[in-house]
Amino acid sequence: MSHPLFEPFDAGDLHLKNRVVMAPLTRNRADNDSGEVNDLHVEYYRQRAGAGLIITEATQISPEGKGYISTPGIHTEAQAKAWKKVTDAVHAEGGKIVVQLWHVGRISHTSLQPNGQKPVAPSAIAADVKTFTANGFEDTSEPRALALEELPRVIDDFRHAAHMAMQAGFDGVEIHGANGYLLDQFLKTGANTRDDAFGGSAENRARLLLDVVEAVTHAIGGGKTGLRLSPFSPANGIDDADPMETFEYLIPKLNPFGLAYLHMVEGATGGSRELDEGQSIAKLRQLFDGAYMGNNGYDRDLAKQAVDSGAADLVAFGRPFISNPDLVKRLETGAPLNDGDRDTYYGGGAKGFTDYPTLDAA
Repeated sequence: MSHPLFEPFDAGDLHLKNRVVMAPLTRNRADNDSGEVNDLHVEYYRQRAGAGLIITEATQISPEGKGYISTPGIHTEAQAKAWKKVTDAVHAEGGKIVVQLWHVGRISHTSLQPNGQKPVAPSAIAADVKTFTANGFEDTSEPRALALEELPRVIDDFRHAAHMAMQAGFDGVEIHGANGYLLDQFLKTGANTRDDAFGGSAENRARLLLDVVEAVTHAIGGGKTGLRLSPFSPANGIDDADPMETFEYLIPKLNPFGLAYLHMVEGATGGSRELDEGQSIAKLRQLFDGAYMGNNGYDRDLAKQAVDSGAADLVAFGRPFISNPDLVKRLETGAPLNDGDRDTYYGGGAKGFTDYPTLDAA
């Protein structure tokens, strides 16, 4: 008898064949100059179309939004045309795929920015972390604070990218509001010391993210729009004085948009699921009316428990999908998983990207 984890589920306008989601995974294999994906990406995502939903690697909404070498974009006609080959391949296998819309904010380097300019951020506060450039891992560059009159342009870049995603044949988009990137930087006090309408109170700090959600859902529909948040994660040097206050304000404000799902990193991104005293994913999850996607350190048993208990409607798996293109089949049958080759996670060619064996091949 099949477990609900492996049965169909509707998330907004997304009709999914199971509740297993491929989480966004940066792999640094796009053309560094054009931001276009290639035939390797077509095969990589096609192989993983057994997932109920694929969320692509984070994909920049503008040249300014780029923070790592060889990451893809979704802001030009050529980029959309290249992605169309990916979406066609996934759909031919019966899969569903959304693109994650990304602006890195301060997590960038001048060498990756147009004309070598400073990265942008809510405030001119550098992140004490590294990014991946042509020279390898380098310290992120000091950012400049976005002027108030620039914010409508940033919002429109998200809207435009969502429009391009529809042109590329995606089933929807996921707005990246997590892991210390631009929208998360505005949300959290550690990166946002503004004294205008986009800084200070939780209401003000949430304003840019909510404006982006409004623009994107107006452009393509709430039922095709997901959102990723990481309330308690210190990823990319981000912190907040009172994350429960911040996210207890934000999350109910999302309900009127009719989002397809809310995707939450539960704990530290790629790390511990333990939370500090007073912090609660369950409490935040109850504030959202739509489908809830859990992410962080899930294995087969934890995923099944989460669905059984109602703690999650969908479960996202990251690294296991890198080395197991047929992960859903392996989870359903209890088959062993391939180990991933960490040396090939970021950058390179087919090795460690499209050459992991399926159960049938093995």
